[in-house]
Amino acid sequence: MKTDELREQYLAFFESKGCVRRPSDVLVPRWDPSVLFTPAGMNQFKDHFLGRCKLEFTRATTCQKCLRTGDIENVGRTAYHHTFFEMLGNFSFGDYFKREAINWAWEFLTSKKWLGLDPQRLSATVYLDDDEAADIWQRDIKLPPEKIQRLGEDENFWPAAAPSQGPDGVCGPCSEIYYHTDYGSVEIWNLVFTQFNRVGAPPNNLRPLPSKNIDTGMGLERTAAALQGVDSNFHIDILRPLVEAAGEVCGLRYNPGDENGRRLRRIADHIRACTFAIHEDVRPGPKKQGYVIRRLLRRAVLDGHQMGVRRPALFQLVPLVAELMKTPYPELQETAARVQEVIKSEEEHFLGNLDLGLSRIELLFAEMKRRHRGVISGAEAAEMYQTYGFPPELFESLAAEHNLTFDWIGFHDEMARHAKESGAGQVVDVFKTGPIESLKRVVHATQFVGYDATEAEGARVVGIVAKNRLCDQLEEISQDQLVSIVLDKTPFYGEKGGQVGDTGFLIDGDMRFEVVDTQIDGELVLHRGHLQSGKITLDELVTAQVNRARRQGIRRAHSATHLLHFALRKHLGEHAVQQGSKVDDDWLRFDFAHNAALTAEQLAKIEEEVNALVLSGDAVTWANVPLAAARRSGAMMLFGEKYPDVVRLVTMGDYSKELCGGTHLNNTAQVGYFKIVSEESVAAGTRRITALTGMAAVRQAHRERTLLTDIAALLRVPVDNIVNRVESLQKEIRQWKKQAAAGGKALAVGVDSLLASAEKVGGVNVVVAELPPTAPAELRQLIDQLRRKASPLAALVACRDEEGTKLTLLAGLSDDLTAKKLNAVDWVKAAAAVVGGSGGGRPDLAQAGGKTPEKLGEALEVARSTIRKQLGA
Repeated sequence: MKTDELREQYLAFFESKGCVRRPSDVLVPRWDPSVLFTPAGMNQFKDHFLGRCKLEFTRATTCQKCLRTGDIENVGRTAYHHTFFEMLGNFSFGDYFKREAINWAWEFLTSKKWLGLDPQRLSATVYLDDDEAADIWQRDIKLPPEKIQRLGEDENFWPAAAPSQGPDGVCGPCSEIYYHTDYGSVEIWNLVFTQFNRVGAPPNNLRPLPSKNIDTGMGLERTAAALQGVDSNFHIDILRPLVEAAGEVCGLRYNPGDENGRRLRRIADHIRACTFAIHEDVRPGPKKQGYVIRRLLRRAVLDGHQMGVRRPALFQLVPLVAELMKTPYPELQETAARVQEVIKSEEEHFLGNLDLGLSRIELLFAEMKRRHRGVISGAEAAEMYQTYGFPPELFESLAAEHNLTFDWIGFHDEMARHAKESGAGQVVDVFKTGPIESLKRVVHATQFVGYDATEAEGARVVGIVAKNRLCDQLEEISQDQLVSIVLDKTPFYGEKGGQVGDTGFLIDGDMRFEVVDTQIDGELVLHRGHLQSGKITLDELVTAQVNRARRQGIRRAHSATHLLHFALRKHLGEHAVQQGSKVDDDWLRFDFAHNAALTAEQLAKIEEEVNALVLSGDAVTWANVPLAAARRSGAMMLFGEKYPDVVRLVTMGDYSKELCGGTHLNNTAQVGYFKIVSEESVAAGTRRITALTGMAAVRQAHRERTLLTDIAALLRVPVDNIVNRVESLQKEIRQWKKQAAAGGKALAVGVDSLLASAEKVGGVNVVVAELPPTAPAELRQLIDQLRRKASPLAALVACRDEEGTKLTLLAGLSDDLTAKKLNAVDWVKAAAAVVGGSGGGRPDLAQAGGKTPEKLGEALEVARSTIRKQLGA
């Protein structure tokens, strides 16, 4: 049976049992900050299991795309481990339980109508104390006792070891089904029975849940291997061609049994994982999902390099991944070219450092062997990451091949951030409890009425959360701590989709509650703020008033964001899709996929495009439509967003269609004016534009005009001539620097010439000379150089200014002369008196001016005679 057939058979079987077939959730659930990638089929049903949402169905079945890195070191080495895989699952939310789950699993596996596996090759495990499950396997399925193995909480409980070690919360035993082949045994299906709430330490800490759930997971690839009679998941019909193609691009023939066979399997796995992740706009980078994908790609590139690959090659595998997976995921073919570009770019970047890095590693390993060292220090590992781009996990993997270990404690300070961003050690309490969680059991949702209104009368207070507890009323007026008010209906938009939450007031009589922020938790809207007067109580009817001016500014910015998205894709290409956004009052920040900084010309065209659309005054409309219909219409959909079956489609003119839950204008003309204020890089392959709308944009334009006017006034040119004047000044500065450098060289030559002509007076070098026009600072440099080259020394130099109307005289003495009580101040004053000037300074260096340049020659003669007298000549 082909893998595509198995996937469809599973979903069809559980549909026949009353389960609703749901599509796979995205691989990168940006709506769920508790995980980097979707790890299991149950992830999209968290709220269903916890009773946080209104159930539209109580039975479901899916085939979920998953990505895990916990077993990454086993990928390629074993027959059954992957990073990316598909998980078949069936779920019950307080509906069917153990008997149905076990019987249906057995029916699907063994019935000739479905998979028709040999029952003799199947066995089951149950939790040590789960007599109920064991009884069903023995009585209903007729499985012999020797094929039913009881295991402890480490193996057959979810979460593992929960009864004794926690965490508190929903948990339960599980039953695993194994398939035994000629190559060994493999677990193909895990049935989890969530029937307890753990409270505190044992004993008697497992409390039965009033509503019991089923969460099962069958590995698609593992089951396909059993059905196709192959010895490895990598040899099934959707993976073997990829492994063999990896051999072709690496110039090798695939041999499953050798070391290169292991490398080719790992390349196939990692490229498949990266293709799916990059398809959902994850780009290799230093943080979170990007770090994981970079790590996988660099591991694959390293494997290729060890097989002789020296140029980017692995990107060529992307179209084959898209072809092999086109039946369940046809959308991969639409982005294959873009995914190839991203992978090729990362290959080029890493290969540029790889040879140097591997040489450094080889030298390090050889040195460690010579010194009988077995542990790589944190500093050595940090060098490999920071200098050569080797992720620490990759370096550790290479070290393990040489029987070396890491000093992770020593490495912690420098690499803790990277380990955290890769998801290592991430512990998430999926089933957290608190006042909001308690409130959700009673109040399932807040009705949002704010698309067409900014005020709602008669909104009922259904929840008050203060100091982390639910309250019946609030009358303490405090500005220190935010209080959350939950209403049954509200015009306040809670922060989501990049749009900030509304602000405003809740009012009833003398009660006045200021809302400073609005957030969303599940389907509840939390009005966060302070009580200003009166008191607020449960069941009170209030008037909810949104700050209208601020909301209008947010609407302008949000609608302008859609216009900007369209303009970017038009002028840069279809790849320039949204990576993230933030929308505030007449302010927006928009991140998009692009590999290069935008030129001034590109930015100008994009800004002009948006303003042209503003001037066109096109209608902005929205409608709730089925998700499938929105897809068919060509609407922009963001990867990582979780869309319901019915979505809100926002349309602008005939050029922009996006799924968006935010608040928007009625007409593009209401944006008023759009102005880009900055463009920058935020990550590899991601750019960011910050822009303003409305009067904020107008004020920014005024600021820029005023700045240009002020600069023009300083430069004494018209605004249009600023650039020419600045270029002229830059040219002058370059000339001055060139002249100064030439002057410095001339100064060095002048020192030697002056010393060559120095007069010897009592063994002292005496320099008295007139120089060309020279700056005082350069005269001081000259004196310093004379004193360094000759000692004892007495030097007095003078020069005229450029106009020839003023004089500067500088006298300097070496330290051995000042020690004999000679004073440069006395010397320079004597000479300056001749030219109508005066001077001052220190005994070793003094300066004077002069007003009668025509007497300079006479002044220098006075200087010579004065120093001779001081030296006793």
